[in-house]
Amino acid sequence: MKKYHILSPLLIVAIALISWGAVGHRTVAAVAERHLLPKSGRFVSAFLNGQQMTDVSSWADEVRGQQQYKHTASWHFLNLPLGLGHDEFVKYIGGLNNDNIYTAILKSEETIKDNTANVTAREDALKFLIHLVGDAHQPMHVSRREDKGGNTIQVRFDGKGTNLHSLWDSKLIEHEQLSDADLTAACDKAKPQEVKDWQSVDPMVWLWESYQISSELYKEAEVSSNIDEAYYNKWIPIIHKRINQAGIRLAGELNRIFKNERIKITKVVLSPPPPINEPPVPPMPVQLKEVKDFIGQNVKVEGKVYGTKDMGSMVLVNVGAAYPNQLLTVVLKGDAKTIASKIVGKTIVVSGTVGDYKGKPEIIITNPDQLLGIH
Repeated sequence: MKKYHILSPLLIVAIALISWGAVGHRTVAAVAERHLLPKSGRFVSAFLNGQQMTDVSSWADEVRGQQQYKHTASWHFLNLPLGLGHDEFVKYIGGLNNDNIYTAILKSEETIKDNTANVTAREDALKFLIHLVGDAHQPMHVSRREDKGGNTIQVRFDGKGTNLHSLWDSKLIEHEQLSDADLTAACDKAKPQEVKDWQSVDPMVWLWESYQISSELYKEAEVSSNIDEAYYNKWIPIIHKRINQAGIRLAGELNRIFKNERIKITKVVLSPPPPINEPPVPPMPVQLKEVKDFIGQNVKVEGKVYGTKDMGSMVLVNVGAAYPNQLLTVVLKGDAKTIASKIVGKTIVVSGTVGDYKGKPEIIITNPDQLLGIH
């Protein structure tokens, strides 16, 4: 059995605050792939250009800092008061006038089914749906506004500080120390009747289930902030069930969507325009404490690295302070990931376009040349 080391609190980074975490989302997608009908699998593969659902399961989190996807920030959760009965819960969500996880799931499904929508829009909608169904089953995504979904409720687990949201995103899953394949096998244990029952209800039911669980989690957090092995043993089966339900329900939604699908999915590749021979604009030098004021601009900035975390498809780097007080998150992707082992505790100079990720500035680096210096 493959095992992973549990990381220290200093290496907890922003992406872990907004979803099951990469492992949880990959598991949801892996379970769904097991339950897709062959026809649905072919259409999913076509929309995703041959990628697997597990490959894109965290895409919706990764693009949130990009300008064209900033409007999707509210798609990942629901904020509402505790103590609502079922009818009050449904009425409350129906009365919301902003996009949220419920409306985003419905809109994503409609876009996927819309044969008049362009292929890129349908591809994006599919990637959002793969991710958001997982989010809907993470109980702390249906929670209170005042504590940011449990992000400000501090707890201790495995002798380390964390928060209630992060605990449910990833810490309890990490404590299990299972590989992706082993976690998928541990979760995907539904009986045929359970599969049928779970796939027969709509997203409002998924969210109501999460709301009932998060209500209990809040009550337990008020009693004690020390998360012990008994807490883990009580709740890890529920996490397995929620991941399993998410995967099976995602497969059910996709099987229904593609049941009568008949179109041929093609992508038109346009020839690029001729290059404009203009000199590139050099990055603007800015102070680290001011980088948050330069969203959307190409900058050069210097700061000390206080921690990194390898998320698989990327490495996240806290610059200027330890998480959650970092002044900048540098996201290393592609070839740039090789830099990670060289920069912990060092001062780095990087260049790139500043994005906004949940109120924190970030710079995505895909080319090692964007690292201008280490000292």
